[in-house]
Order: sequence, then C-alpha cells, then structure tokens
Amino acid sequence: MSIRDAYRIVPDKKLDRRGHFFEAFRAEVLTDVIGYPFVVGQANYSASCRGTMRGIHSTALPPGQAKLVTCVRGAVLDVAVDLRIGSPTFGMFDTTPQDEESGTAVYLADGIGHAFLSLTDDACMNYLCSEAYVPGTMIEVNPLDPDIGIPWGLTEPPIMSEKDAAAPTLTEAVARGMLPTYEQCLDHYEVLRKRPSWG
Repeated sequence: MSIRDAYRIVPDKKLDRRGHFFEAFRAEVLTDVIGYPFVVGQANYSASCRGTMRGIHSTALPPGQAKLVTCVRGAVLDVAVDLRIGSPTFGMFDTTPQDEESGTAVYLADGIGHAFLSLTDDACMNYLCSEAYVPGTMIEVNPLDPDIGIPWGLTEPPIMSEKDAAAPTLTEAVARGMLPTYEQCLDHYEVLRKRPSWG
C-alpha cells in the first residue's frame, strides 16, 4: 500500500460449480513480506449496519497490536492511516474496498490505525490480532478529521460510537502524546524479528 508496513492481500480464488475456495493468508509468505512472524494472539469479529463508521483505532506500544483485517460478509470501505510520528508516511491514508466476494485482506503493522465504513447492512469484519486486547491501551483518532481528509463519500452522517465521535484529531493526538514514534515502532518490529514463530 502507499503506507509503509501496510499490505493489501488479494487471494487467488479457485472457482467451481460448488462455489469458491482461497487461502486468506499463509504464515510463511506473510513473514517473508513483513520481515517477522505474524503470530495471532486474538481473533475478533464485528457486525455493522449500513452507514456505520468504526475507527480510527490503534494500540499503544507496548503491547502493540498488528492486525490482519478481512470483510467476510457484506462490503466496507477499509482505511489504513499511518499514526507513527516521524514516519515518512505519517498522517497519510490508503483505502481498500473489501467485500465477501473478493476475499481481499489488509495487514497493518503496529502503529498503523484502522477504520472502515460499512457499505451494506450486516457487514461482518474479521480481525486477526497479534496481541490480546489490553484495557487502557487503545488509541482513537477521529475518522472525520479534515486534516487527514479520508474521502468517505458520505451522503448522511455516519453511525458512530460516542467514543469515536469524540476522538481527538490527529493534531490533538500528537499534542497529547498519544501516538507512538516511528523509531519506537521500528524497534518493536526488530524485537518481533527475533521472536519465534509461535510464542
């Protein structure tokens, strides 16, 4: 993707009269691309009605939380935002249309924020996370921040949680010391390179 350490995974689908089959991801291939093992510590699902906006969410370092995100039902506009202060792509975003037919997934390294807008009713997202959720470590940035400028294509106000609607802008998040630096993230990736694949 246009953001460093964010990757779009497009599967090779096998079609026949029964339907289709594809590999969502293969651990050794993803490891080769990102440079360290992606170990799944938690799996989450969300279901959202049409017009729901979730994010921008990330996780503080430590513990961090890389994500592999896939739409498994319905359709969404998925967005990655670089929240790593000092990154060459800091504050930039990249969008990925995701739906149940394409099987397209997005991998986001620690420090990259995630958001999406549900384009259908009952849109279901699967999140494979590198770490289990730790209360108090979530980072929220307002997805409607005009300085980030995500082109959501809204025709009416989105359905959002109170927490997301009240989240700080990127500038406010920087001023409050909420975001990791790019150097902290690079150091974290280096630690992950030395970690065994399972554990």
